[in-house]
Amino acid sequence: MPLPKAELHLHIEGTLEPELAFDLAARNGVKLRYADTEELREAYRFEDLQSFLNLYYELMTVLRTERDFEDLANAYLARAAAQGVRHAEIFFDPQAHLARGLDMATVVEGLWRALGRSEENHGVSTRLILCFLRDESADSALETLEAARPYLDRITGIGLDSAEVGHPPAKFRQVYETAAGLGLRRVAHAGEEGPPEYIAQSLDLLGIERVDHGLRCMEDPELVERLVRERIPLTLCPLSNVRLRTVDTLADHPLPAMLDAGLLCTVNSDDPAYFGGYADDNFHAVRESLGLTEDRLRELARNSFLASFLEDDEERRARYLAEVDAYVF
Repeated sequence: MPLPKAELHLHIEGTLEPELAFDLAARNGVKLRYADTEELREAYRFEDLQSFLNLYYELMTVLRTERDFEDLANAYLARAAAQGVRHAEIFFDPQAHLARGLDMATVVEGLWRALGRSEENHGVSTRLILCFLRDESADSALETLEAARPYLDRITGIGLDSAEVGHPPAKFRQVYETAAGLGLRRVAHAGEEGPPEYIAQSLDLLGIERVDHGLRCMEDPELVERLVRERIPLTLCPLSNVRLRTVDTLADHPLPAMLDAGLLCTVNSDDPAYFGGYADDNFHAVRESLGLTEDRLRELARNSFLASFLEDDEERRARYLAEVDAYVF
């Protein structure tokens, strides 16, 4: 059994494996421009974030019904459970679905058909985080939050994803203030391709509680000191960083230096169908490529539960941490 862990940076649309994409395309009468799953997998070679996003949005067209979203989530949860994930805080991108004619109910109800039974079926507790697309307008984000109001009993927080460069956090200040007033937790992608200043802006202007990625904080020693002092978690995604060429090779990843600096780092899979590995695959990869010790791996697993939005269930958090402490490598 793999090391118990929480997954805090996971886009459910990014778990769409080629086989499921073809199955859903056949079910819904969608014609993909790839001959077979092998040709589609060959397309999973990216030059940068944008080249990935182009394919990511293209394949979303196979998701049409509540059953499709349920099947997508169940497929992820089964894989996650097999990789030692005990708790998953799952991102979804409603704007990408609303823009192609679906409604919020189809997306949320479909996902919830899987998430609502996840503990029973997979042994994985879950939270759902609604992400805004930062390359869309701030007005669109506000409209999306309004559309989600009837489902806030199922949505724990909000996030900010998609193309980072040229879309500073300040753009979304109002929607984050509105979400805070609704009692939603707040995270945002920052410092992946964007500069360290985007991390500071996300903290100061958006009031985020976790930084998704945050890799480039290491370019700003004062920012690192702040993140350490305020115990702001970072949800790192090592295999994603290599696939999107944020780092050249896994051996170049700054994770060891980040841990040495005292940062509260976690390891996650981001869009695992596209980036070559799920949660424990990322743990295994950093162990092999970066020579992380068992103590470091246990630290990363503990961090994942400490950084989780489990304030409403501290008993559960304590139980998960005890599992990590008792784990024998």
